Amino acid sequence: MKSDTFRWICESTDGAARAGRLQTAHGPVETPTFMPVGTVGTVKAMTMDAVRSTGAGIVLGNTYHLMLRPGAERVQALGGLHRFMDWHGPILTDSGGFQVMSLGALRKLDQDGVTFQSHIDGSKHRLDPERSTAIQHALDATITMCLDECPALPAEAEAIAASMQMSMRWAARSREAFVARPGYGQFGIVQGGTEPELRAESVKALTEIGFEGYAVGGLAVGEGQALMFSTLDVTTPLMPADAPRYLMGVGTPDDLLGAVERGIDMFDCVMPTRAGRTARAYTERGTMNLRNARFAEDARPVSPHCDCLACSRHSRAYLHHLFRTNEILGPMLLTWHNLAYYQRLMRGIRAAIVDGTLGAHAVHLRAEWAAEDWSEDEMPQPIIPPVA
Repeated sequence: MKSDTFRWICESTDGAARAGRLQTAHGPVETPTFMPVGTVGTVKAMTMDAVRSTGAGIVLGNTYHLMLRPGAERVQALGGLHRFMDWHGPILTDSGGFQVMSLGALRKLDQDGVTFQSHIDGSKHRLDPERSTAIQHALDATITMCLDECPALPAEAEAIAASMQMSMRWAARSREAFVARPGYGQFGIVQGGTEPELRAESVKALTEIGFEGYAVGGLAVGEGQALMFSTLDVTTPLMPADAPRYLMGVGTPDDLLGAVERGIDMFDCVMPTRAGRTARAYTERGTMNLRNARFAEDARPVSPHCDCLACSRHSRAYLHHLFRTNEILGPMLLTWHNLAYYQRLMRGIRAAIVDGTLGAHAVHLRAEWAAEDWSEDEMPQPIIPPVA
């Protein structure tokens, strides 16, 4: 039975793109939305106040990592993941399936679930649809994900079909184990590799089970952007129009834009936080590596359009200095900037959908990403931090 207080409301469309609002027990979320990844109960290098300042409305946690450390039961005893990590908005928890499937020789898959060794200490664990769902319940996840298998691509069609069909059986078991509560939801995950017929079969199976939302899994695993987009072209039109659609683990700004154009509403990816820790900045004019010597005397902000702490108070030269001296403040500031950029990108895309101008907006975004760095006359005056 679907929750009647967890729902997604479509507010505007522009072609296949949708602007909507997700109503949950932990507050509303405007879509399209990007979810910062807080795998182990923290968005790396960020306080939750900093995450909130970027405009993020929902964050992601992970079942596999949290079940190992500190343990779902411990988080539950301490008041749930929202209190534990100081995030009182919605939280979506990945089922742990992708992480377990990535363990290679450390895991053994069967039709009922997967047995694996912890990558931390080698201890043995078991994860099946019921256990994954119970862990997410203990964490108090606003959105619970079904346990699925995500096969690496490329793979033989027969193997992809067998994997998808097992994931659909696991989806039915996950749904049976889910405890419905007002304002909470569970998403089924569409699998099937890049095979249109298998994707259609998966969507049909999931919609017959019935979920509050639907995710597209098994993409951005090495197949390339063109094949990812062509798979979305045949998949998203089959998905329920009255439910949120989530593309898992994606991606670059151009990936997000292209997926929104194809009807996707929700995203998560480690790219902006991982890039922030390695001196890579996302901007309206593409990316830049702040370790490069050319920034050593650059008094300009990373982006003239950004009001994050990195851009409003510091220069490229300062960030370059922080990374060259391995100061922890560098990753903190640049992660903040990247997440602020991703949220600003999504707000702009959403506004364009509402205005019916997404096509023109997309052309502008892609032209800007391909452009050179801002010229001197396009930049504001160099930032001079105030003296205390």
